[in-house]
Amino acid sequence: MNKLFGTDGIRGKANTYPITPEIALQLGKAIAHVFGAKGHGSAKVILGKDTRLSGYMIETALTSGLVSMGMDVLEIGPMPTPSIAHLTTSMGADCGIMITASHNPSDDNGIKIFGGDGFKLPDAMEKDIEDHVLRREITSAHISTEMIGKAYRIDDARGRYIEFAKSSIKNKSLKGLKVVLDCANGAGYSIAPLILKELGVEVIETAVSPDGYNINRECGATYIKTASDLVLKHKADVGISLDGDADRVIFCDAEGREINGDRIIGMCALDFKSRGKLNNDTVVVTSMSNLGLKDAMRNAGISVEMTEVGDRHVIERMRQGNYNLGGEQSGHIIFMDYATTGDGIISALHVLKLMMNTQKPLSELAGFMKEYPQKLTSLNVSKKIPIDDVPELKNVICEADKELGGKGRTVVRYSGTENKIRTLVEANKASLVEKWTQRINDVIEKELC
Repeated sequence: MNKLFGTDGIRGKANTYPITPEIALQLGKAIAHVFGAKGHGSAKVILGKDTRLSGYMIETALTSGLVSMGMDVLEIGPMPTPSIAHLTTSMGADCGIMITASHNPSDDNGIKIFGGDGFKLPDAMEKDIEDHVLRREITSAHISTEMIGKAYRIDDARGRYIEFAKSSIKNKSLKGLKVVLDCANGAGYSIAPLILKELGVEVIETAVSPDGYNINRECGATYIKTASDLVLKHKADVGISLDGDADRVIFCDAEGREINGDRIIGMCALDFKSRGKLNNDTVVVTSMSNLGLKDAMRNAGISVEMTEVGDRHVIERMRQGNYNLGGEQSGHIIFMDYATTGDGIISALHVLKLMMNTQKPLSELAGFMKEYPQKLTSLNVSKKIPIDDVPELKNVICEADKELGGKGRTVVRYSGTENKIRTLVEANKASLVEKWTQRINDVIEKELC
C-alpha cells in the first residue's frame, strides 16, 4: 500500500484507496490507539464533515473504528473545518477529525486530524497513525462490551462556533454593509449566513443548497465569478467566497474584482501594525505569494517570513516565531490570536470590521501593493518523479531563474493532494511570464504527462 498522509491530511477519490470504508475503519482504530483510548469515557473525539455524499460512508466507518477501540465520538455533522479545531479545544476532546476534500470536486474526499490543542497533527504523529494502518496490526479484541465507546450527536455545536466566531471581532455591529456570500454548497452553507446576519449584515446568499454532488461546482473560492456577478447585480459592498470546508476565503470588491489572500494579509498587517497589534512586526506567507506583497510590507516596516506551500508550514513558522498573522495567496488566512488554523469566516469578519472601522471600500484597503505579473498553471501528471530527477525540467527552470535574476522567480511543485504539477512564474514583465510559463509547461507535458 502507498502512504496515506499528504500535505493536508488524507485525500483521494471516494471509494478508491485511500478513501475507502475499509481504510477509514482501520484509521479510526489507529487514531483511538494513538490517542490512548482505553474504554468508554477514557478519550473522546469531535467528528465533523462537509456536504459530500461520500461523507456519510466515511463518517460511519471512522466511527465504527473509533468506538471499537473504546473512544467516544461526538458527531457534529456538516460544519466548517475551523469549527472542529475550536470545538476540540473548547470541549476538552483528545482530538478532532474533519471529513473533507476542501476545494476539490465532489468525487473526492479526505480526512484532516487535529490534536487536542486544535492544531493539525505533527508529522511524527501522522506517521505513527499511518504505520499502524498500513501494518494492520491493531485489534480491538481487548475492548470488552462495557468498554466500547459511544457516539453522540452534539446539538449545540453550531451555536458554540457562532458565538466564538463573533467574539473574534468582539461582536462588533456590521450593520450597513451589503455582502454577497458564496458558501460553495459546502460546510459553511448554514452557519456562515447566520453569523453575518446576527452581526447586522445584509446578506445575499448563493451556493447554500448542497445536494451531496454540487460542492465547489462553479462556485466558491476557486470560482469567484458567481460572487462577482452577484456583487455587480445587487450593488453590494463586497463578495465573500468560501471553499468547500470554509477554511479558505477569496473576496471581490464592489467592482467585482478579485481580492486574494496576499492583499487580505497585507491590509490586515498594516492595520495591526498601526495599532501595535502585529507581533514582532512580521507576517508569514508561502513561496506562492506575490513579490509585490513583500515590497509593500518592507516599505511599511513589516518583515515577511516565507515558507513552503501549505497552511501547516505557515502555522508552524508562526508558532515558532510567536507571530499572529499569516496565510496563503489562495485564501488560507491565520489569525493566531483567535484560531489555530485557517478560518474563512473569521477572516471575512475581520475584513468587514476593517471596512467599518475605516469607512473605506475594500478596493482602497487592498490597493496598498503593486503586483508583479504572475501566472499559475496546473497540469495533470501520470507520475510524480522528483523534479531533480528530470534533467530537462531542472535545466529549463535554471534557465528561467537565470534570466529572471532578482526581478522574478519560478516555483514548480507537485500538488500534495492531487496528481498535478503546478508552475508559478513571476517577473517584472508580463512577456517574460508568458515565455517561461510556456517553456516550462512544454517540458512538463513531454516528460511527465
